[in-house]
This record gives sequence, C-alpha cells and structure tokens, in this order.
Amino acid sequence: MMVRGPIRAAGWAFPLCGRVDGGGLQGPLGGCLVGFVMLLSLLLSGLPLWAQHSGHDQNSVHEEVVTGHEHHGSVGAPSGWEGSISGIAYSEFNHHLTGMLVVIIGLSELRHALATRFWAWTRFLLPGALFATGSFLLIWSDHNAWPIGPLSFTETFFGSDQEIFQHKSYGLLSLTVGAIELLRRVGQIRHAVWVAPLPVFAIIGGLMLFGHSHGDHPSAHQIAMGHAIMGSMAVTAGSSKLLADWFRSPSNAGFSKWELPWACLILLIGIQLLMYSE
Repeated sequence: MMVRGPIRAAGWAFPLCGRVDGGGLQGPLGGCLVGFVMLLSLLLSGLPLWAQHSGHDQNSVHEEVVTGHEHHGSVGAPSGWEGSISGIAYSEFNHHLTGMLVVIIGLSELRHALATRFWAWTRFLLPGALFATGSFLLIWSDHNAWPIGPLSFTETFFGSDQEIFQHKSYGLLSLTVGAIELLRRVGQIRHAVWVAPLPVFAIIGGLMLFGHSHGDHPSAHQIAMGHAIMGSMAVTAGSSKLLADWFRSPSNAGFSKWELPWACLILLIGIQLLMYSE
C-alpha cells in the first residue's frame, strides 16, 4: 500500500486475538511481567481515589457545621465554591480519576514503545481510556455546568467561564481522538494522516494548560505551577510522538526511538494528576 504524506503509518493493524510480537521483552515471561506491572500500577493509582472518597465523607460532615458566613466573612477567604471543602474535594477527585485513566494510556503506549510481546487487545486501552476521560469530563467536570449543574448547554459551552469551557473542550477532544484511534486500530482508517490527531491533541491540551485557571482559589499559584509543568510535559510528549511517526523506520514500521519519551511523559502526567492536591 502506498503511504502518502510525511507521516508513516504507526503499525497498529494486527488481529484482535493472539499476542503482539516485538523486539523488546519476548516470550510469555515478558508478557506476564508487563501484565503484573500494569495491574500493580492500576491498583496503586486507584488508592488516591479511595483515600479521596474517605476524606470527602469526613470533610462533608465538618462543612455542614461551618456556615457560609465563615467562608465569606473573613478577609482573604475564598468565596463560593472555589477553595471550599466540597470544591477542593470535588476538584481533587476529578484530577485523580483522570490521572488513573492517563496512567492507563501511558502504560499502553509504554508497552508499544518497548515492543513488548503482549495480548493484542491491549491496543484498545488507549481509545478506551480516552472515551472514559471524555465522557467523564463532559458530564462531571464542573458541578455547576451542564448537564449536572444549573447552567444551560449554551451557558456552559458559550458562556464567559473559561475554566468550564476548557474542561468541556478536553472532553470533546478526548472523545474525538478516541474514536479516531479506535478506527485506526481496527483497520478502518489507514491513511498516514490519521496518526497525527493523537499527538496534536497532546500539544493543544498542553498549551491550554498554560492558561488554565481555577478562579479565586487560595492555592491558585500552586495550581498554576502544576498545570504549567503538566503542560510542558504534554507539549514535549506530543512533539516526541510526531517525531516518532515522522522518522519511523520503514524496516520496522512498529517502532521508533521517539516512542519512549512520548510514553514516559504521558505516564508522568498521569502520576502527577494522581498526586494533585489543592
């Protein structure tokens, strides 16, 4: 098949059943080792969610005792939802859950970067995680936004709140790129141009993080610094992925040395999201 354009195909077209052979860890032992590491990582990544849920239950009882006057009456105290106990718990849970999904993406891409022999169905982890991330952000990213909050669809997507708009934009982009990656991996779209949306999404998402603000929050500077770090890693990761697809060796269409920094940086972003705290 003739490949048009500067970016070559990524080499993900292989059967659903069976295992994927690569040039890295070989044999059943290598596959079991990677599987164990992935399972352990997922279990560990879920711990902050359970801790967050427990902490939120305890803090909710405390917040019922604290009146609204105590939040608004003192000088320098955060107003409204931002910086409140419930607001912080809600935001941290969202970041931790998203981090767990990003860790899944990072582990999936790391397996591909190392050309590890593993079950073929693992190639669907990335689009599956993108679908889950996009669905979660579109529904639960903001407590006061459509469809769970008082704001209408128009106010949510076309209003003046840039934080809400960015969250929903991330959700739409995640769903779109997830659909493209799913179609690529089942062989429905084969043109080389379709490998570009994933790294471009990482770059655009990273750039958006530099302007992402949590409003009138007491830890606004700390949050902005964390977002800037994640944004830098996302832009670097996306650029590495573009280079991987650009300079992919024709003799080994499934491997490029630029895949490793891409996968590792995505994994680091997921870990940082799991450690996110306000």
